[in-house]
Amino acid sequence: MLNMLATIDDNSGFCFGVTYAIDMAEEILNEEGTLYCLGDIVHNDEEVQRLKAKGLKIIDTKMLADIFDAKVLIRAHGEPPETYKLALKNNIELVDASCPVVLKLQNRVKESFDESEAPIIIYGKHGHAEVSGLLGQTGGAARVFMNQEELDALALPKKVKLFSQTTKSTKSLYNYRDYLVSKGHEVDFNDTICRQVSNRDVQLRDFVKKFNVIIFVAGIKSSNGKILYDVCKEHNNNSYFVSNASELNPEWFDANNTVGICGATSTPMWQMEEVRLAVEAL
Repeated sequence: MLNMLATIDDNSGFCFGVTYAIDMAEEILNEEGTLYCLGDIVHNDEEVQRLKAKGLKIIDTKMLADIFDAKVLIRAHGEPPETYKLALKNNIELVDASCPVVLKLQNRVKESFDESEAPIIIYGKHGHAEVSGLLGQTGGAARVFMNQEELDALALPKKVKLFSQTTKSTKSLYNYRDYLVSKGHEVDFNDTICRQVSNRDVQLRDFVKKFNVIIFVAGIKSSNGKILYDVCKEHNNNSYFVSNASELNPEWFDANNTVGICGATSTPMWQMEEVRLAVEAL
């Protein structure tokens, strides 16, 4: 054995929005044994499988159109207005677990869209559920960009309104704002990053410096996970990304290493605990 001591980051694990959605789902599953969920309840395959075993049924928007007289959970990412209209039409009882931060952002985008003709641009991931919900507030009129190349490809007028998916990098958002200003644009800037998420960036910088090796645990679909892992790698080069304990590689470690374990806002604490036990068993 390598005789390693592993420590889990106290600040890692589910954010408020994810905790709220999963608590609501589990309460219904415990009482009724089954529940539809529109999309993966969290971007973590291990947690999704755990809830599926309890009776959660994952559906997509196309499947929703064929469901009637049922109960359907809206996850933390939120949904566009069309989902609510379809639910009313099909007599579906929506269990709305949309994160309050996301709902507030949706309202801000809609109000901004209704106020003036200046185009709305959104820094976010194409196809992400939260971004789809934001686009729905503008009837699909807003434009989405993921990087500098996509931003440059947008034909933008002098005045624009800038928003962001709540889990994107604060630093990148402000850099894009400054870039637009440098190009002569008048930017109606909206900092819509979730601070519970962005603060983890700062917390991780201190955490990862305390250990020889960092194991970052997250689902491969997690946008937040990719951002936070990059923070780990930037401040501790011996940082490794895993989706579960089976992906650990003994070659990453030396005898008597101290190991820090952390994760995304979509990573359950039980999964990080499994990784901790696996590390200490090496």
